Amino acid sequence: MTVDNEEDLEGLIRAGRVVAEARDAMAAAVEPDISTGELDAIGRGVFRRHGAKSAPRVTYGFPGSTCISVNDEAAHGIPSMTKRLRSGDLVNLDVSAELDGYWSDTGMSLAVGEGSSLSLRLVEATRRAQSGAMEAAMPGRRLRDVGRAAHTVARQHGFCVIRDLYGHGIGRALHEAPSVPSIDDGQRTLLWEGLVLAVEPFLSVSAGQVVDDPDGWTLRTSDSSLVAQFEHSMVVTGNGPLVLTT
Repeated sequence: MTVDNEEDLEGLIRAGRVVAEARDAMAAAVEPDISTGELDAIGRGVFRRHGAKSAPRVTYGFPGSTCISVNDEAAHGIPSMTKRLRSGDLVNLDVSAELDGYWSDTGMSLAVGEGSSLSLRLVEATRRAQSGAMEAAMPGRRLRDVGRAAHTVARQHGFCVIRDLYGHGIGRALHEAPSVPSIDDGQRTLLWEGLVLAVEPFLSVSAGQVVDDPDGWTLRTSDSSLVAQFEHSMVVTGNGPLVLTT
């Protein structure tokens, strides 16, 4: 989607606020022994208060309102009332919703209780990679520049980028063109003013790919190593990223 008018921008901002509120409410509740199903219910409650709809449920029939992935689960983890977090786990909260015809997507990873030094370093590196990728998304630059920025940070911190998971355009649907890489994949597409993107690098300790879990939804690192993700929806502008999901 390209922002063409003030109405579009205001709609995107409202949707971004809802998913950010849900993400932050869920993150504040993360503690040992809470179930991923309980965290999902918190996010669902925020959606309902604002009249928003779960994007993965509406778009794909996903069995949860949000995606909650733990440790080697990179994405699309299914919330469950029987799956309880333990101290030392690394949990990812991926939250997306539709509100009044506008869509927004955000995510974050955090350690449960006492995180290991490795998981904490991975989380911080992923946060920085995501920030660097957004800063690289400027009018006139190429999609490959966004991916190169994320990959550079990952290498500086000694971590790997999951190469087969991409960010995406967003705004009028959950997943729109273009695909947003987290490596320099050679894409020469130029970015333009007003383009709306969901930028979401996934960094792992040692894996570069994911594999399908037997549940049909969850994606895991190919070598069972820890993985983290951060994501914001943003508008490309000449003054730097206009982040919609802070």
